[in-house]
Amino acid sequence: MKKNILVVDDSALMRRVICDIINSDDTFQVTDVCRDGLEAYEKLKVNRYDGVILDVNMPRMGGLELLERLQKERIKTNVIMVSTMTTRDADVTILAMERGAVDFVTKPTNIIEAKGDAFRKEILGILNAVLKTERISLTERRPAVAAVSAVQKRNASAETRFKNKIVALACSTGGPKALQSVIPYLPANLDAPMVLVQHMPAGFTNSMANRLDEISKINVKEAENGEILKKGTVYIAPGGKHMEVKKCPDGSHKIVYNDMPPIGGLKPCANITYDSLRTCGYDQVVCVVLTGMGADGTNGILELSKVKPIYTIAQDAKTCVVYGMPKAIAETGLVNEVVPLTEVANSITKNVGVN
Repeated sequence: MKKNILVVDDSALMRRVICDIINSDDTFQVTDVCRDGLEAYEKLKVNRYDGVILDVNMPRMGGLELLERLQKERIKTNVIMVSTMTTRDADVTILAMERGAVDFVTKPTNIIEAKGDAFRKEILGILNAVLKTERISLTERRPAVAAVSAVQKRNASAETRFKNKIVALACSTGGPKALQSVIPYLPANLDAPMVLVQHMPAGFTNSMANRLDEISKINVKEAENGEILKKGTVYIAPGGKHMEVKKCPDGSHKIVYNDMPPIGGLKPCANITYDSLRTCGYDQVVCVVLTGMGADGTNGILELSKVKPIYTIAQDAKTCVVYGMPKAIAETGLVNEVVPLTEVANSITKNVGVN
């Protein structure tokens, strides 16, 4: 049976393009379209949709206001935002994910881009990933958790000897929303720096960093090329740049941008960051993998584990928007803990400590 999708956009042309994209996939069908959030609200009160494609700026009721109303009235649905690259829309999109949207796609600047393959792949990719994760049964989830339990027991007693640590976190689809349940719960005096790779276009990472900094005790910022890492700070890889960590002659560590082409369509790519940590001076790298499609981070962590002590925390399947990246690393047997999203911050803090 096809999945039912609601498309909400004030542009008739954009509605048509998005509908054509969704209906081109045998998995989905657009069952309703709306011109603004108010129309969509009336539909969502009485109908159930498997997914909603929602514009940010619309007359009468915009995307953010609709999400706030759905959240207040506990109307649950999988909402994917469509956002332009403007600073204002980036800010609103980050707030939208705080209000319940699972992810976003960037709105094309013209009709040629809208009808292009990249926009089509982005919409269908996120829809497929999100709705596929919803269908994962409990029996399918158990093997990955069972596979790591032995590793967790084996390594549990060996972690206290490492004093100088860095946290390296990777996430993708569903990540901006998931990070709202992790970063604000870290202490201001976390005894390690954190480098964070979230797959996101340029512009959006700065908005995300600013918003997380507003609501967190720990410092959060978009990473700058050449800056020295400090404990108690989260450094977010800027969209459109790979981020590396390099050891300085004085023993400190700095952020270095890497402008090589996208890896598998990803820039930033978590594998690049994990690879760079192979030559770092930290005693241990605490690797954290949250929701996301694909397997970015897995190869980097595998290679890192050959030369550095690591401790790996993965989000569990039940709380993932997309159980892809955490599943990939769990299946390697390198994971020490599989925890619900709400326990990730506590697991990081327990392992790293405070100063």
